[in-house]
Amino acid sequence: MKHHARWANQDSEILKINPKKIKMRLKNKIIHESLKLFSLKGFESTSLHDILSASKASKGGFYNHFASKEDLFYEVLQEAGKIWRKRNLSGLDDIKEPTQKIKKLLENFRDQYLLDSNNFPGGCIFITFAVELGDQRPHLSQKVNKGFIGLKNMIHRFLDDGKKFGELRNGVDPDSVTEILFNGMLGTSVNYNANKSIEGLEKSIAALIGYLENQKA
Repeated sequence: MKHHARWANQDSEILKINPKKIKMRLKNKIIHESLKLFSLKGFESTSLHDILSASKASKGGFYNHFASKEDLFYEVLQEAGKIWRKRNLSGLDDIKEPTQKIKKLLENFRDQYLLDSNNFPGGCIFITFAVELGDQRPHLSQKVNKGFIGLKNMIHRFLDDGKKFGELRNGVDPDSVTEILFNGMLGTSVNYNANKSIEGLEKSIAALIGYLENQKA
């Protein structure tokens, strides 16, 4: 009897705990599967049916967590941003020299972010969003653009610090270098999204790193 009572108590505790955990698991599943689908197909071309099928969720389960597909978009964008920061900023705090931080950023961008097929099988999700949403849903596109502005400002900040510390050659303009590196990263993303060529990816990032090294004193 004691044995059965113990299991009965455990079952009771499970029933008390599991509903919230199950709901959170479903929400996270929907977000993660949508992340992959949006990366592959884009926001507009991914249907609610696609999302429900991939996440094995019911329509009621979906609307229990998200008011609309656009509501899901914001959650996916937030999750994508977290992954971007984790992948691209890894190890930067351990580096003292600002230009070396940029080099590490470029290497992370190549090795840890663009090649992250588990989360982004279609390539950079921000490029996918930027291409498709600019005209159709500008209010969503503006949210994506904030991330691009943040990346550009970070590169510029590192270059400004590098100039202050004497890392850059005399006459090097941080504004111009920022434009080349930033647009080079975007171009690399577009090309990799289109053809998934690892060789092309490696060449593009090597060219950007080479350009950066040529700006150093």
